[in-house]
Amino acid sequence: MAGKPLKDALRPLRRALPSARPAVAPAPVAAPEPVFAELFADVRPLKADQRYPHRPAPPPHWPRHSTAHHPHHASTAPSSQGQITDSMVGWFEPATLDASFVRPGMQRHTLKKLRQGHWPQVAELDLHGLSRFDAQQHLAVLLHRARQLGQCVRVIHGKGLGSREGLPVLKQVIRTWLRHHPHVLAFCEADEARGGAGALLVLLRRES
Repeated sequence: MAGKPLKDALRPLRRALPSARPAVAPAPVAAPEPVFAELFADVRPLKADQRYPHRPAPPPHWPRHSTAHHPHHASTAPSSQGQITDSMVGWFEPATLDASFVRPGMQRHTLKKLRQGHWPQVAELDLHGLSRFDAQQHLAVLLHRARQLGQCVRVIHGKGLGSREGLPVLKQVIRTWLRHHPHVLAFCEADEARGGAGALLVLLRRES
């Protein structure tokens, strides 16, 4: 109850204090923004001189480090190089076409027996309309699978009369590629009834 006399004593003082609240300062008025045209009224544009700066081409990108300095690349180099060179066979064809081919070591009458149908034909492949790279892939698959069935296949590459280059490109690259294929023992042009100069009879190595 000691606090009540104190409150009664302070009550007159509280009534005597002014009740006015502190005045709040008014917000400053922002100055108007200048007009852009008035600021640069005396500026005159420069005349075009029709000159263009020369920008040289960027230098070619060269690897900072050669694979020769990294021993861990040496193990993959031979296999990748072999794959590249194998795919390049047939890119550089001779100027003449081979009507026939027989691998060294074969018998003298191999081509004659091939023309006469001594080996039964087990498969054939028509490469009309394919590019040289697609034709090579299709032919590789045919030779791989045909060896499981027999030794003779017929490959139709066309005579090249409709070639845009004016040369029998597909006819030339197929014959060149067959000469380098390890499973091809011989090939010769088919007779007219089976395609003539636009088809080949191919003799394959027996599957071991």
